Amino acid sequence: MKSRLTKAQNQRVERVSTSTLVIGIDIAKEKHAAQAINFRGIVLTNRPIMFSNDHAGFEHLISSIHKLQNRHNLNDVIVGMESTGHYWFNLAHWLMKQGISVVLVNPMTTKRNKENRDNSPSKNDPKDALVIADAVSRGFYTLFSPKEEDFRRLRVIVTNREHWVVKSGRIKNRIHRWLDIRFPEYRQAFEDIFSPRSLATLRCFPAPSDVLQIKRIREYS
Repeated sequence: MKSRLTKAQNQRVERVSTSTLVIGIDIAKEKHAAQAINFRGIVLTNRPIMFSNDHAGFEHLISSIHKLQNRHNLNDVIVGMESTGHYWFNLAHWLMKQGISVVLVNPMTTKRNKENRDNSPSKNDPKDALVIADAVSRGFYTLFSPKEEDFRRLRVIVTNREHWVVKSGRIKNRIHRWLDIRFPEYRQAFEDIFSPRSLATLRCFPAPSDVLQIKRIREYS
């Protein structure tokens, strides 16, 4: 097992050669930050490439990448980013369509290696982009392989279902608690308090006082 992991790690390191431009991108909601290094970890950008999270920003990034390739005579590109949240998703797919290799870096790897650059765990976008690029150059990444459209839709459906199941459970627990405190006799009438008949009853008589009021009206009528 260990030898297989070592072999896989070596293959990822060998993927980054002397002719490879390594781009690290720190993903944000509206504006991303990118930094470029070579296979030795030497920074090739005088200042970070800042670009917006839209098509115009993506075009600016690809233009900057081509300029760096020409300037440093590098014919290969690999772009690394963290797969946190969902703001990386469109960028990763767009880069893949442009023929750019995209890899993903574990956020824990970024966190552990922040101090390697300046002995500080502080966060800033250009620094994080450099840390991501450095992790890629040393083979600490996984390949990004886009899934088929049907699979992506199915994953969204499953995620949404899990969200609503959890939310439904929380609401049911709140109803259980409320009935135990305010209306403990209710369970004597309904074994399953979430049955259609029980829910219809609760809509009309959500509190014991509502039931007593109906009882008084019938007694006086």
